Amino acid sequence: MPIPHRPRRQAGFSLLEVLVAFTILALSLGVLLQIFSRAMTTTAIGEGYDRAAALAELQLRQVGYEIPLEPGVHEGETDDGLAWTIRIVPDWGVEDPFGEAPWTLYRVVVDVLWRDGGAGVRRLTLPTLRLGGPPL
Repeated sequence: MPIPHRPRRQAGFSLLEVLVAFTILALSLGVLLQIFSRAMTTTAIGEGYDRAAALAELQLRQVGYEIPLEPGVHEGETDDGLAWTIRIVPDWGVEDPFGEAPWTLYRVVVDVLWRDGGAGVRRLTLPTLRLGGPPL
């Protein structure tokens, strides 16, 4: 008596399983690429702020030495596209309780502007107070 023929089970994946796997892979890669893209953008913005902060601190250190501590505006630009402005004004918000003091409090504000690739112009402002001689 002949042995009845049993259908052999196929080994491997069905077309539907392969399509589901490719769909999951495509969605995962899309999410990963978006995460990496945002990370690169954030890193570039951070580097711009680092450069601007370093320049602003440098300009603040020069006030009173290379830049006279007297009311006025000083401007400049670096070779890599950072534009800076220093404004020095007497700060009249503090009164001398003992009469006329031999010093003046100055408000010093440094603004640094730079062009960011996708966001237009960015600005960093560092204000401080400096003690100087009598106003001119």
